[in-house]
Amino acid sequence: MSGEVSRRIRKRHGLNNFTQRSSEQPQGAANGKEKDAPSCDLSTVQPSEDEEVERGALKRLSTMWSSFRAKLNRDQVKEPCQESLDSAPVGTTAREQRYMSGHYFFEYLVVVSLKKSKEGAYEPQITYQFPKRDGMVRFQREEEEKTLKAITLFCFPEGISWAPLTEYHSETFSFVLTEIDGSRRNGYCRRLLPHGKGARPPEAFCIISRLACFGLFSKIFDEVEKRHQISMAMIYPFMQSLREAAFPAPGNTVKIKSFVPDKGTEIISLTRPLDSWLEHVDFRTLFRCLTNEEVVLVFAAAAMERRIVFIAVELSTLSQVIHAVAALLYPFTWQHTFISIVPEILIDVVMAPTPYLLGVQKRLMDQVTDQTDLLVVDLSEDRKDTFLVQIGDEKSILPPKLQDEILQALRNRKEKSTVEELNSVVLEAFLPFFVKTVGHFDLYVTRNSRGQPGVFQSRAFYKAIKSKTTRHFVKKFLQTQMFDLFIQEVEQQPASPQQGIFHKKIVEYQEQKKKEKAKKRH
Repeated sequence: MSGEVSRRIRKRHGLNNFTQRSSEQPQGAANGKEKDAPSCDLSTVQPSEDEEVERGALKRLSTMWSSFRAKLNRDQVKEPCQESLDSAPVGTTAREQRYMSGHYFFEYLVVVSLKKSKEGAYEPQITYQFPKRDGMVRFQREEEEKTLKAITLFCFPEGISWAPLTEYHSETFSFVLTEIDGSRRNGYCRRLLPHGKGARPPEAFCIISRLACFGLFSKIFDEVEKRHQISMAMIYPFMQSLREAAFPAPGNTVKIKSFVPDKGTEIISLTRPLDSWLEHVDFRTLFRCLTNEEVVLVFAAAAMERRIVFIAVELSTLSQVIHAVAALLYPFTWQHTFISIVPEILIDVVMAPTPYLLGVQKRLMDQVTDQTDLLVVDLSEDRKDTFLVQIGDEKSILPPKLQDEILQALRNRKEKSTVEELNSVVLEAFLPFFVKTVGHFDLYVTRNSRGQPGVFQSRAFYKAIKSKTTRHFVKKFLQTQMFDLFIQEVEQQPASPQQGIFHKKIVEYQEQKKKEKAKKRH
């Protein structure tokens, strides 16, 4: 894409100032230090129209123009949910600091309603917020207002094209808010028709949390919706109890007490999945929309960090599929633009030259399919073709033998699998691929006895691979930002036994190869 087109898009969405500053990221911002916040101040843009206010709010969400997480110095690598309590603004209470650290369920719940403007169009507005943030200093209040404005756009990405309805199918979806320092917050949204008579526009309940656990928050929405049927006042005590409860460890359960009229005190059990890396994912929608072969082609394109757009009618389909595709890359993490549902006013993001995973509603499809050098995947039930746009080499990205092994493992998938059963099949299909291609990485990280960071020997690493097709794939995969960040974290770690399911699978595979060699000798 030409520089002129890129400048035009940035100007249209008020992103020029943001783009420049993100490339000059100070060290403190990467570590979440509030003292460096002025270098990322977005309030310098002064929109003159309501539309520009909306677009300005989107600036804080996006890594769409540069993925600077992988550019951070090696001593700055940090998981979003491990944010230091030192980053809490002056004046926050100890409890607020704990909430900000990511150890509690959520930051706040909002209700977004469609209100009719003087011009007759329906505009999303926040009509309920819990908790109210009192005692904020000015810059904190301004930042929160920008976040809240952005939430309204993601709850109703269709913009103002609404009309009152008498029937509406309730749906649950999620989105991601990307901060200027690269950390991410998750938005969980349930959209439904409010109680009443006659035609009326839908409304959305939205929970913002540092935590990624879609299934858990879906259950929370069930409780919120049940209480909303009685009274909005019933939501407050439940959410207050939830907010004061600590987020459970993987596999553990937290019990929330809540009073409901005519039923008395109820105890709601919320259990966190044991496989925490899959707790934000439900693969059923992905495999309902795509065949095994199509899933593998999408996985291959994602592994090469290409530009991928998913098309669907339902928001829930978009958010579930895009999160599922990102999960297939485990133990690696997608580092580039990630927007599960692109608001209509941000549709020009498809023209960005950088890698992305985007979810776009089908009514906007014509604004996507005129692009080239990307993969456009139609998830609609009435589609004629799944891949509307292709580069053409997707079938040859993965080594043929390993690609066949993935497909063979996926054939163990049952027609009506539970979430746990399907997770197990997906794990056994895709994780061994990375074990067999890059699982020997630790053998090529040299460390000295003085405790300094290790150094990865990339050339020796891929030269050690005997298969020509596997070596060809790995040589390209080494150039991705997801592998770069992964290996940076490995270099920072001490030379000690690694934990986690990926490392467990590596050990199992290496032991299996030793046994096979021993058999051949005899």
